[in-house]
Amino acid sequence: MRFLTIFLGLLFCCIFKSGNSATANHHQFKVDGKVLELDESNFDSAISSLDYILVDFYAPWCGHCKRLAPQLDEAAPVLAEFKEPVVIAKLDADKFTTLAHKYQIGGYPTLKLFMHGVPIDYYGPRKADLLVRYLKKFVASDVSLLSSDSAITDFIEAAGTYFPIYIGFGLNETVISDLAIKYKKKAWFSVAKDFSKDAMVLYGFNKVPALVVLHPSYKQQNVFYGPFEDDLGDFIKKNFLPLAVPMNHETLKILKDDNRTIVLTIVEDENEEKSQKAIKLLGAAASANGDLVFGYVGVKQWEEFADTFGGNEKTKLPKMIIWNGVEEYFSVIGSESLDDEEDQRSQISRFLEGFRQGRIEKHIIKGPSVTEFIRSLIGIGTVFIIVFLVAMLMLIRSLWKDDEPLKVSTRDEVHLVESSEDEQSEAESNEYRPGKKED
Repeated sequence: MRFLTIFLGLLFCCIFKSGNSATANHHQFKVDGKVLELDESNFDSAISSLDYILVDFYAPWCGHCKRLAPQLDEAAPVLAEFKEPVVIAKLDADKFTTLAHKYQIGGYPTLKLFMHGVPIDYYGPRKADLLVRYLKKFVASDVSLLSSDSAITDFIEAAGTYFPIYIGFGLNETVISDLAIKYKKKAWFSVAKDFSKDAMVLYGFNKVPALVVLHPSYKQQNVFYGPFEDDLGDFIKKNFLPLAVPMNHETLKILKDDNRTIVLTIVEDENEEKSQKAIKLLGAAASANGDLVFGYVGVKQWEEFADTFGGNEKTKLPKMIIWNGVEEYFSVIGSESLDDEEDQRSQISRFLEGFRQGRIEKHIIKGPSVTEFIRSLIGIGTVFIIVFLVAMLMLIRSLWKDDEPLKVSTRDEVHLVESSEDEQSEAESNEYRPGKKED
């Protein structure tokens, strides 16, 4: 009887503890099209129980956050209607700083998409309708099967312009399924089961099997004919960006994970007709030189970046250089710029030949924008840490000086010191010291 009582008592304690634990840790989250308010008590439960949740890390005083909120409110009910619903949630990161530090929130608002509990940074559009189209990518099928020309057209239109689109023609979906799963966050994948000769002309391939990649926002495309067993993954990875890559903050983020050397062409204006002709030639060169990235930037579009490589209105443009992605770049001796009066295709070929033969001259990136590029490559968090450490060293130095023992001086000694300080004041006026304010 005694053992039975002890057993029942232990069983009751276990049930009671389990029940309390379940009550404390389990939250019911309704997918009702409303923005979910998160805090430290329900955050972990939300991201673990909801397959897809977009979290807005905001601060109540932030103006950009206030402007974003109505867009998220508008998108939330549409996203909730997806076959695989996406829930929008928000967290006051200014209040719940532990979670903000955990997810490295460095500014407001910051959006992160949690897919089955795993966070990724959201860099997509923030207007409601475009945000919905962007997020549709993450809940779509790994490989979409298309049965007609019209189905191909509808698929491309629905995919939008933010991700590259891979379409296999005369290709079995099993050939690309594994890679489609691996790179689902970066591109759309599909296989056309039936298509016409008009489709072959439209998408620029002349035999099957073929894998076509489209970059709608750049109006560029590329074709891969195999071998699919060995080189398919390499082709897909190298074509997340178009053949000729426009240099901007977003493409630099992608290129920091690409180990290839960059052939950078600086033009006056990317939108000018003569620049567009040069860009097409760069794309053709990229097709034949897969070990290099061919990028371009217009002085009008990003003057600071172009000037870092000596490209400005005083420079003969288009200018071509070789960039290793950090603080060095190289010019090719005898091929520093492209002449509009000559065949530019041949000039680009000579430039590449000179580079591969080692006829290059080394340069160091100049100007204040170097910090911007380093921040793109190593992350803003690291820059903040470096600045913090420098500030701490300066503070320690200042405190060390302040701790020197005081000396009681005579009036004559004080007068002598004051005279000496007057003589040095002009020389020291331009010297920066700890504690001196400086913009």
